[in-house]
Amino acid sequence: MTASPLVVADSATMLRRNLRRMRRYPSLTFFIAGMPVVFLLLFVFVLGGTMGAGLGLAGGGRADYVTYLVPGILMITVAGAAQGTAISVSMDMTTGIIARFKTMDIARVSVLTGHVIGSVIQTMIAIAIVVVVAVLIGFRATTGPLEWAAAVGLLVLTAFAISWLSVALGMSAKSVETASNLPMILILLPFLSSAFVPTESLPDGLSWFAEHQPFTPLIETVRGLLLGTPIGTSGVVAVGWCLVISALGYVWARRLYDRDPAA
Repeated sequence: MTASPLVVADSATMLRRNLRRMRRYPSLTFFIAGMPVVFLLLFVFVLGGTMGAGLGLAGGGRADYVTYLVPGILMITVAGAAQGTAISVSMDMTTGIIARFKTMDIARVSVLTGHVIGSVIQTMIAIAIVVVVAVLIGFRATTGPLEWAAAVGLLVLTAFAISWLSVALGMSAKSVETASNLPMILILLPFLSSAFVPTESLPDGLSWFAEHQPFTPLIETVRGLLLGTPIGTSGVVAVGWCLVISALGYVWARRLYDRDPAA
């Protein structure tokens, strides 16, 4: 078997391993979706009326704010999956299974790829749950199937990038407890973006940071694709961030995986 088919076959095997783990512990998927759903319900039903009026949205109320809010909540869901991925990888590292895999005649990258693709699938399941809840409480997209497909594609690309970075974070941690804390910066970043309010409404320094961090162009692109708002250069910047984060996470994870255990 040549190298490329070997990588695909081994990656599929490792993916099945992670999917079985996901099926064995479905609570983790619901936990990934649970917090974004709580934020969605909190901001819509507790703060939605005031926020909708304060942002000067068309109808100025709760129904309009839920439409503005959902794209940001979807990105929060993607970011929230980072913790579970890092913990899963760290558990493999600390229990010695990674060391066992290194002694086997399998493509090395397949171990990491199995975690990444499994994480992407789990994230998309969580996103589907969030979308169902959003629709039930009044979210309505104003664009067509092509825009929806593009939005889903961007969410998958973002989940792919975050998953590679999370795998690297999990491998770099010395314990499962540390691995659960390292992705916190990724979870916090969407809260310092345009997820809840436009960046121009923030204080000057925070506004600059929000405009130049990865999640704002990602959120604005998804918002534009689902609601028909202007995207401008956000789409190109969003894809660029995903490619950079994916490459960084991949290179970092491979270097950690290939290092000497005694180092």
